[in-house]
Amino acid sequence: MKRDFGFSVAERRILSKLDTPQRIQDHIDRLAYNMEEDGDTFYSPREVLRRRQADCVESAVFAAAALRFHGFPPLLLDLTANRNDSDHVLAVFQRDGRWGAIGKSKYAFFTYREPVYKNMRELAMSYFDLYFNCKGEKTMRSFSKDPLDLARFDGRGWMTSPKHLFYIATFLDKIPHERIVPRGRERMLRRVIPLDREAGELWIRRSGLLTKLKRDKY
Repeated sequence: MKRDFGFSVAERRILSKLDTPQRIQDHIDRLAYNMEEDGDTFYSPREVLRRRQADCVESAVFAAAALRFHGFPPLLLDLTANRNDSDHVLAVFQRDGRWGAIGKSKYAFFTYREPVYKNMRELAMSYFDLYFNCKGEKTMRSFSKDPLDLARFDGRGWMTSPKHLFYIATFLDKIPHERIVPRGRERMLRRVIPLDREAGELWIRRSGLLTKLKRDKY
């Protein structure tokens, strides 16, 4: 019998329909992007269901919970950036020994990955050339060597808590990461060409958020 993990009947009804990684990604795509206009948030999966909005890390944790509901372990991959950009978090899963990912981002191409990657490095590197900021700088610098299993936080009720889950972000910062770009070699990276920048920024340009992001970051 499937565990309910503390979710209500109505919540389980929604989660029961998200029975593949693809359907979880489709659900996340339909959520509004949480711009945290009233301050930093880290909503639990229950709060994401209630509010129907989520940012990058909230979406990843929600996806991990939905995967767990259907028998997968609830795993996260952390991608870190330089000081001119933000980190990115994804839920990851395995099928037939290959890794895939589920996620949400303000930038295009930064979400779903099919389960075709042999290991965490392969999967993480699929985001490297697409990971850039408003200046066109490639900013990804490292990835977590092993996925974080959120089951370690079951005692804190992470799936259904009414409180923010900032402790997960703190823990992600502390786990071992593998550096991609050697220190002192950042200037050798080629800038993103204008066409790729326009494609990646399509959503935030259409929503009028590009100017706000530049102002807040720089």
